Amino acid sequence: MPGPLEGIRIIDATGIVSGPLATSILGDQGADIIKIELPVIGDLVRYVGVIRNNMSSFFAVLNRNKRSVAINAAKPGGKELIYDLVRKGDAFVQNYRPGVAERMGIGYEQLKKINPDIVYVSISGFGDSGPYANKRVYDPIVQAIAGFTDVQADPKTGKPEIVRNILIDKLTSLTACQAITAGLLAKALGKGGQHIRLSMLDASLQFLWPDAMANYIYPGEDSEGRPNLSDLYRVFSTKDGFISSIVSFDTEWQGFCRAMKRMDIIEDEKFATVAARGINAMEVWDIMEAEYLKYHSAELLALLDGEDVPCGVVNRRKDLHLDPQIIQQKSLLEIVHPRAGAMMRSPRAAAQFGTGPWEVARHAPMLGEHTDEVLREVLAMDDAAISALREKGAIG
Repeated sequence: MPGPLEGIRIIDATGIVSGPLATSILGDQGADIIKIELPVIGDLVRYVGVIRNNMSSFFAVLNRNKRSVAINAAKPGGKELIYDLVRKGDAFVQNYRPGVAERMGIGYEQLKKINPDIVYVSISGFGDSGPYANKRVYDPIVQAIAGFTDVQADPKTGKPEIVRNILIDKLTSLTACQAITAGLLAKALGKGGQHIRLSMLDASLQFLWPDAMANYIYPGEDSEGRPNLSDLYRVFSTKDGFISSIVSFDTEWQGFCRAMKRMDIIEDEKFATVAARGINAMEVWDIMEAEYLKYHSAELLALLDGEDVPCGVVNRRKDLHLDPQIIQQKSLLEIVHPRAGAMMRSPRAAAQFGTGPWEVARHAPMLGEHTDEVLREVLAMDDAAISALREKGAIG
């Protein structure tokens, strides 16, 4: 069935992850995403991950449901092509460092003159001002500055650790995706276009704050002895693998004690309440670890599930597609990319609209694959005009 954003056209001038994932999700929901890339080079993610027949596995997942148009704004006619696409678009998204888009002639004030109703989105690392505004930015750098590495610190040693995933890029994408749809809704309600600004740092703080900063939200309150919620999370070893488990509510602690046949501690005042277990979290950990090592993973999970104790197997990445819940929900697609060939696995759209099965409408494009198609369809250009632009180097 058509997606809820069918009829919306978004001009995507983003690269790497924070922008492309956001626009890909909007493409999954039916929007027409026109991805503008520099001829010959394109999005640098095209060169990351396993590459099969010139299609990167990383790029293939981040850029599905888009059309690629190769435009060089520095060549005669190139910038004008972008302006023409903006006239036909509903939103424009870029993730350059502050000031770069303006120098290129595609900043908000410049595009607003072309399309006053454009929903213009600027994604940056640290925002438009301040001492970090023009720093080069990568996910681990923002993790460190925003406090994620402290959250990941070893509770016993205090040594900070990186989340070994581009978490910040992706949560920024989700923030951007929601902001774009909000901007489009405001436009549909007659409020016109606007400039939406968001930074990876601000998105990180908004994401991190409620739980990770719970002990620091009320300045002046004594948090001594109060564990951070993150201190309660860990992976436990079993006889043959690993599981994740947590006991929060009293009923879960009681279920753990029954499952492990540890009725001797079920009413122990050090563990009987949520508050007590928080204060004695390290000791709770040690008890759980010692008990879980007595069992194989499958047997242990069965015992814990039988008492409704939160738990889950630790899947290895190579085995994720075999998890019965993922199989039952059809959470992963096994598809054939027309260029990369053979089967590839990719997550289906997380948000499901309607009852029909969801399918990838467009596979991730090759660089400039849709240049001629878009110029003909969206801008009504003929072959002669397209050839002239190609001769000038304005298009790839």
